[in-house]
Amino acid sequence: MRCIIHADLDAFFASVEQLDNPDLRGRPVVVGAAPEARGVVAAASYEARAYGVHSAMPMRTALSLCPQAVRVSPRFQRYADISKRVMDIFRQVTPLVEQMSLDEAFLDVSERVGEGWSPEEAASTVKERVRREVGLTISVGVASSKSAAKIASGLNKPDGLTVVSLGSEREFLAPLPVQSLWGVGPKTAERLAGDSITKIGELAGQSEEWARRRFVVRGLYFLRLARGIDDSPVVVEHGRKSVSAETTFSRDVDDPKLLEASLRELAENTARRLQDSGLRGKTIKLKLRLADFTTFTRQTTIARPTDAAEVILTEASRLLARELHAGRRFRLLGVGVSNFSEGEAESQPSLFWLS
Repeated sequence: MRCIIHADLDAFFASVEQLDNPDLRGRPVVVGAAPEARGVVAAASYEARAYGVHSAMPMRTALSLCPQAVRVSPRFQRYADISKRVMDIFRQVTPLVEQMSLDEAFLDVSERVGEGWSPEEAASTVKERVRREVGLTISVGVASSKSAAKIASGLNKPDGLTVVSLGSEREFLAPLPVQSLWGVGPKTAERLAGDSITKIGELAGQSEEWARRRFVVRGLYFLRLARGIDDSPVVVEHGRKSVSAETTFSRDVDDPKLLEASLRELAENTARRLQDSGLRGKTIKLKLRLADFTTFTRQTTIARPTDAAEVILTEASRLLARELHAGRRFRLLGVGVSNFSEGEAESQPSLFWLS
């Protein structure tokens, strides 16, 4: 049988800060730039979450909700170093590890279970080694599929361990809200609610004909997930997926010259990171956040891979020019490069939009 673990480090950035600074342990901690720099919360400890603080919240709002919170500037290299140690532990348990981000991964431990381990033993081993060797807690979910394992890992945070028995996936999922399923966002959930479907079990009970009519191709996908059917494999990927840089302005910006100057600096920073990593990519991506926090990306693909700042700037400038509408003000600007030449990517995860 397949046995998949989804491992998720608890409040990762904030937990690293509490690990490195014992004075922060047990206190509400928020990681992110200062409010006057238009910072947002990159991570919040569970002590801070108790006050309603969450990631992506404006730092000013977070500190108003929890005035006693300790704000810490992010140390992304430190988080990357800790992440590597954790992922190394995972790979010592099984070579089949799919790293999703710095703080989460899927592990296929089917072979270990076939050798005599129980699913609980495999999960407990992973948790205990990370606790003992790194000093952090992780929440894990265990199931026969990736989707069920991921849902399970989020049910008993922090430091949770939830095992879904083989054959009970549909029963496990049934009482949970439909938003728990991969791909079911607010708009899809609203459409389902219009059909009086708010629980996964209610979705699972619908016919394939209904699913096709309601959501075309995605309908059958949702139906399978709701019924606990998911045979997607754990994909062992090697290679950084993107290199990027971004900046959050201290005030909303609508001046094209200022935006272009910022874009040049970001392109140069991205090019320098590409060159330091020995990478060249063909897809240039622009990330934008408006004054109302609407965030979106635009991208273009060029014929030949590049690590040149001028090329990145030229393409990013073209993308930006299409978004400069009258009255539109920008809060954040980012530039990234991906789609690397075969054989060039490093065996490490991407650090998305760091600056």
